[in-house]
Amino acid sequence: MRRSAWFALFSIAAVASTAHGARAQIRVNPTGVNVNAQGATSVFLTFGGLGPSYVAAESMWCGALLPAAPDVGTKCAPSTIFGRLPARYDLSRAGAGSFTDIMSIPPSVSRRAYQAAVAGDNSAFFYVRRFVNTAGGRDQYVAVTCRLAGGGARVPLSLTDVRLAFEVEAPVLFIAAGSVPPSVSAEIAYTGTGRLMGRWEIVQPGDELPDQRDLLTEAALPPDERGSQRRYAQLERFNVFLPPTGKYTLRGPDASRLPTRLEGSYQVLLRIEASDDKEGDSNLASAGAGTGVVHSGAVAGFPIPALRYVVGTGGSELSASRSPNGIRLLVPQENVLVPRNQGVDFAWSEVARAALYELQIETRDGLAVLNAVVARGSLRYSAPPWLADRAGGKPLRWRVVALDAGGGVVVRSVWRSLGN
Repeated sequence: MRRSAWFALFSIAAVASTAHGARAQIRVNPTGVNVNAQGATSVFLTFGGLGPSYVAAESMWCGALLPAAPDVGTKCAPSTIFGRLPARYDLSRAGAGSFTDIMSIPPSVSRRAYQAAVAGDNSAFFYVRRFVNTAGGRDQYVAVTCRLAGGGARVPLSLTDVRLAFEVEAPVLFIAAGSVPPSVSAEIAYTGTGRLMGRWEIVQPGDELPDQRDLLTEAALPPDERGSQRRYAQLERFNVFLPPTGKYTLRGPDASRLPTRLEGSYQVLLRIEASDDKEGDSNLASAGAGTGVVHSGAVAGFPIPALRYVVGTGGSELSASRSPNGIRLLVPQENVLVPRNQGVDFAWSEVARAALYELQIETRDGLAVLNAVVARGSLRYSAPPWLADRAGGKPLRWRVVALDAGGGVVVRSVWRSLGN
C-alpha cells in the first residue's frame, strides 16, 4: 500500500514536471525553410518562451542531430558540423519574452550541405541555436530545418549582396558645386521572389551620420524596433517586383535630385522596407512570442553600405572626365536624332586595360534595346536600321562598358542621350 501511494505521488510529480518543462521549452518559427543550395540565404527567425533566465549562445549548422540530454532539445552531431555563425553576422536581439535572429547561411555551408547530399546523406540540414540557463538549470537547443532548393520562388526573399555605384567609377567622386552628379544604381543579388520596396535618402553635410543599425534593412529588425531607424531627406521611393532570377539592377533616383549646392561630404542611402513574403513569415503564436505574423521579405544579414560623394575641389581618380583610363564617347553627340530605317555609328575612346567593349542602348526608363560586345581592337559599332523602331518612340540613351578578359568591369562611361 505504501509502495502504491509512493508510486502515485511520483507519477503526479513527474507529470507536473513534464508539464512545466513543456511550458518552459523554447520554440522557434518558422521551424523549417527552403534555402538556396548554391549560395547564401538569410531568414528571419522568432524564438519564444525564453523566460528571464535564458541567454542566447552559439549557433551552428550541421547535417544530423542527436539528443541533447541531460539538456533539452536536440543538438548537432559533432561529426556533421558544417559551420558556425560568425560573430559579425550575428544580428540577434532579445526582447520582452522573445528573441529574434537572422539566420545568414554563407555559401560555404550551402556547398558542404550540397556535397553531403550528393554523397547520399539527407538533403536537409539544420541550424541549431543554444540557450544557456543562467540560473543553473538545463540548457536548451532549438533546431530549424533547412531544406536544399534552388534560389527561386519557394525560398524566402532575402538580399545576399548589394552594391551601390555611380555610373562613373571613382573611389571618391568629387562634384563641382551646382553641377549634376552621375546617375546611381544598385546591383542586387537575392533569393526568392516578391516586392522590393523602399526609398532613396540623402545624408547632407551637418546631418548626424547613420550607424550600422540604421543601414540594416527593416526586415532585419524585431517588430517593435521597425520604424525607429534614423530618417534622412527622401529623394525617391520605389516599389518593384523581383522575379526569381537572383539578380536585379535597381535604378537610383533622378540625378538632378542629388544635392550639390553646399560643399561637403554626402551619402546616398538605399533604405529597404519589409515586404509580405509568406516563405519567410514568422508566426508569433507558434513560437510562443505573442500574436500575429511578422513579415520579413527582403531581409539581409548585413548593413547596406552608403554611397559617398564630395561637393567641392578634388580629383576623382577613375572619373571618365579626368582619367586616361576613362571612356570618352565620341559619336553620336548628345541628343542626336536616330534616323528611322538607317544604321547608326557609335564610337568611343580606347581603355588601356580593356579586352572587350560592351555597347549598351536602352530607353530612358531602363528597358534594354540593344547590347553589343566588340573586341579590343575595335572602337566602333554600327547599329542596325531597326534601332529607332525597337525603341517604340521612347527616348534612348547609350553608354560603353570596358571589360577585362574575365568579363569584369574595368570602367563605365557616362550615359549619353539620343533623340528619336
